[in-house]
Amino acid sequence: MSDLQPVIVFALFPDVTQLDFTGPHQVFSSLPGASVILASASGGSIESNGGMIFAGVRRLADIPACDVVCVPGGHGVTDNAIGDEIFLGEVRRLAATARLVTSVCTGSLALGAAGLLRGRRAATHWAWRELLAPFGAIADAGRVVRDGNIITCGGVTAGTDFALTVVAELAGPEAAQAIQLQIEYAPAPPFNAGRPETAPPAILARVRARNAAMAARRRDAVEAAAARLAGR
Repeated sequence: MSDLQPVIVFALFPDVTQLDFTGPHQVFSSLPGASVILASASGGSIESNGGMIFAGVRRLADIPACDVVCVPGGHGVTDNAIGDEIFLGEVRRLAATARLVTSVCTGSLALGAAGLLRGRRAATHWAWRELLAPFGAIADAGRVVRDGNIITCGGVTAGTDFALTVVAELAGPEAAQAIQLQIEYAPAPPFNAGRPETAPPAILARVRARNAAMAARRRDAVEAAAARLAGR
């Protein structure tokens, strides 16, 4: 491994949100010399929560080390990732080898469940920030948040900002800007509704109501994972 040929591993799980890793994957795969790997606990194929299936996924256990490990988020974080001790163990192992330990969206909950966020500032999707506290993390509302070698970010689309930040760390700001221009990343959303602070109140209420169905289950899963972590 080296700065010029970084190994970047996405640690995937069933029901992952595909844009959480496909957006950053596009950025990282545009970095000359980078090796970008999709891996999961069992390998084979992974189905995202939108129904897309990704084949040829490697086994996490078969990857000896990496420069960057990234855990994306999705519905499967609480249903599959943070309750899977094999998955969390592999994330811990790779994190010990990595220069940067990272996540996108609710992937930070998996980093927390792996015991990697104690006392660290971390970001996640705005709807689930309070779920970082049971893991000893300090929730930060930033779009991209760095604390030491931990880099986390907000929900879904923040992954592109995160990936450009990581590329700047690995290869310098000019390399990151060249990739940004190549992929024409110049956000100009049609509505100013991408943050709870700016969304119309009725829209915010609608999204909160939509999330309420999974809130209790997700909270229970986080509390159980935090209890297991405390007993390690």
